Amino acid sequence: MNILQNLYIIVMVLNIFLALTVIFLERRNISATWSWIMILFFIPIFGFILYLVLGQKLKKRKLHKLLGDHRVIIQNTLQNQKSQIRSGELRFTDPETESYREVIYMNLRTGYSLYTSNNEIEIFIDGNQKFDSLLDDIAAASHHIHLVYYIVRDDDLGRRLIHALTEKVKQGVQVRFLYDHIGSSRLTKRFFAEFTAAGGEAIAFFPSRIPYLNLKINYRNHRKLVIVDGKIGYIGGFNIGDEYLGLSKQFGPWRDTHLKIYGGAVLQMQAQFLMDWNVATHSTLDLNEQYFPIEEVKQGTIGMQLVASGPDSEYQQIKEAYIKLIYKAHHSICLQTPYFIPDESLMTALKVASNCGVEVRIMLPRKPDHFFVHWATHSYLGELLEAGVKCYLYDNGFLHAKTLVVDGKVASVGTANLDIRSFKLNFEMNAFIYDTQTAKNLNRIFDQDLAYSEELTLEMYNKRPRSNRFKESISRLLSPIL
Repeated sequence: MNILQNLYIIVMVLNIFLALTVIFLERRNISATWSWIMILFFIPIFGFILYLVLGQKLKKRKLHKLLGDHRVIIQNTLQNQKSQIRSGELRFTDPETESYREVIYMNLRTGYSLYTSNNEIEIFIDGNQKFDSLLDDIAAASHHIHLVYYIVRDDDLGRRLIHALTEKVKQGVQVRFLYDHIGSSRLTKRFFAEFTAAGGEAIAFFPSRIPYLNLKINYRNHRKLVIVDGKIGYIGGFNIGDEYLGLSKQFGPWRDTHLKIYGGAVLQMQAQFLMDWNVATHSTLDLNEQYFPIEEVKQGTIGMQLVASGPDSEYQQIKEAYIKLIYKAHHSICLQTPYFIPDESLMTALKVASNCGVEVRIMLPRKPDHFFVHWATHSYLGELLEAGVKCYLYDNGFLHAKTLVVDGKVASVGTANLDIRSFKLNFEMNAFIYDTQTAKNLNRIFDQDLAYSEELTLEMYNKRPRSNRFKESISRLLSPIL
């Protein structure tokens, strides 16, 4: 009995120590602080283990050291562009987007995000079309192929892709494949065996140093980027797996949004990949000219910024860019996201916009893929509905798209969900597009999706079963750390 009492005392002392650490030293978001304190005191032993795995903050100093001089090099270039914006010298190919100068400036200052106006974009909403196009571009590659994906499956699509990459390695093309250790946890060394034997490089992002225990489990590379020869870039929501082709029995059709980009924005994607690669490999792969063929970049007319965010930054760049665009809206806001766990600042922005007469429409999947996240998402909808926001539940398979369109003039497509995890903990990247034609195309896609959606009214929401309300309440308490 004394042993159990002593163990209990030790655990409680550790809990108090951790609680004080969370409160006074780590300076977390207040919601996350209270969530961890509740977990530590209500489930002492399990909560302690959970904190060790999920509660560790990333050591930013070490990460910045791994990034080397890359940020300094990019910052020197950005300084010139910031001066152009302040002086009014920056020119827009689409006059309708000139009013977003301050958004561009903010992204430059906080996200090291260059503005380029020479881009072309192709939009994919079907996985088969996206991967057919990607495999064609891989087959045509002549110098290098860089890939980073959160989820990579050892299934038909995964094997088709790795076989295509292996063939390019045998032809002398440099291929670097970065995959997330947690998102792709089912992968074995066998999957990459032939690829690496041929000379390809495959690296896991933040792998576990201790078997079955990853102290960086919270900090995942959720980006989905491909850069081919520094001239073509892919970014969006599709991971690598048969379910993204609509072949999953659980989810059925898969509705996502992905971009294929030509132009100067690809170079920003390239720089981000090389920085991620250096972090994962603890190396210093240089920003070499061979990866930035500026003179060979295809010329277009679309203005863009590639905005990256993650735990390596003091800002939440993607979230802050979203909020700024929401506050600038005059007529309409269209949002699509599989997960909706906003913090107070984002909720306030959406409610203020709606109360000011802006038509705010949010589309979510009806079908859940994560229990707690699904119910936490629904716990926030009541407030939005009361503010006049229109909510739609997509019912033709699973909606995984991550898009924002404001006033039919500016849009964002990328890897970040509308949740605290994506904005604060994951390494993400979104394309911010300053082009009315692209924004209108994305609005049209949203309207097409309405045919497969049901509007959730405030009356319907208030009539939901008590069991749903209970699950929402419990899930919402944990939402800051989900």
